[in-house]
Amino acid sequence: MPDAAHWSAAVDPAPDAGYPDAPPRMGFFTDTSVCIGCKACEVACKEWNAVPQQGLDLLGMSYDNTGALSANSWRHVAFIEQARPAGGHQPALAGTPAGPPASPTSAAIAARSPVDTGTRPGTPPAPEPSAAARMALGEPEFLGMPGSVPPGRQRGGDRSDLRWLMLSDVCKHCTHAACLDVCPTGSLFRTEFGTVVVQQDICNGCGYCIPACPYGVIDQRRDDGRAWKCTLCYDRIGANLTPACAQACPTESIQYGPLDELRQRARSRVERLHLAGTPEARLYGHDPADGVGGDGAFFLLLDEPEVYGLPPDPVVTTRDLPLMWRHAAVAGLTMIAAVVVAFVGHRR
Repeated sequence: MPDAAHWSAAVDPAPDAGYPDAPPRMGFFTDTSVCIGCKACEVACKEWNAVPQQGLDLLGMSYDNTGALSANSWRHVAFIEQARPAGGHQPALAGTPAGPPASPTSAAIAARSPVDTGTRPGTPPAPEPSAAARMALGEPEFLGMPGSVPPGRQRGGDRSDLRWLMLSDVCKHCTHAACLDVCPTGSLFRTEFGTVVVQQDICNGCGYCIPACPYGVIDQRRDDGRAWKCTLCYDRIGANLTPACAQACPTESIQYGPLDELRQRARSRVERLHLAGTPEARLYGHDPADGVGGDGAFFLLLDEPEVYGLPPDPVVTTRDLPLMWRHAAVAGLTMIAAVVVAFVGHRR
């Protein structure tokens, strides 16, 4: 277990875990500004990993039917309806009703008549560019759910000051993972890709990893008590395949690849959003100098982390254990020395 002086060490933890010739560290970059809340990632995760259903719960007034990450929800799409931040209104694009900002592509779809496809009769319309392609061109993206009518609109067409925030949450695959530190059986292990995986066949259900996680990701199944969480599709990435959730994401909100490349892409994305008039865009979990050494799955957010149910300053819960053990050892030796001195003095 590394001590506190090494929490900001190398970003790739695989070599320290016994992989001297490890491949590049892989991870997720989730851009919430293009998430449409379709939950395709949740479905793909369950189908590929045979994650059982946990029942339908609409959670009161929310469209969110999972609520949080759990042993049976390794991906969770959060729905947050909130008042738009002060100064967040922007002029509507041509052909788009007034309301929250929409991308030029969405505006073009809204302005296009059913028969005007932009092509000659009998010719199918050209496909729309993907979200990733539009990002590469620097095009301002929609915020929230795309479509001919942007989010925050009411049925009568009246203006609304509400907006939707979406977040597809997942295990962060921390650089310094407390769950690894506390697991007594070695069920949790670091892979050659820098991710963290649970081996259920040797998990004894002790539950130590659950309070150790600063994000509240890991959970136990009620029927067997073992711990379960996202594996970043370890079996798929080992075969050079994209994780199921990223493969299924229709807007490429979930992007998978080498972590260094994703971080560079994310910084460029934030800069473009700032230039497009979205100053609240920020990255979360990307900084190797934070309390967990940086996450293998990080996010672009459009509000404070607390709004999405994320801790603002996560800290590895086992960070201070080495120092605590040293203090305990010194205290124990001091007590033993005091007892010996007292005993010798009494004999004299």
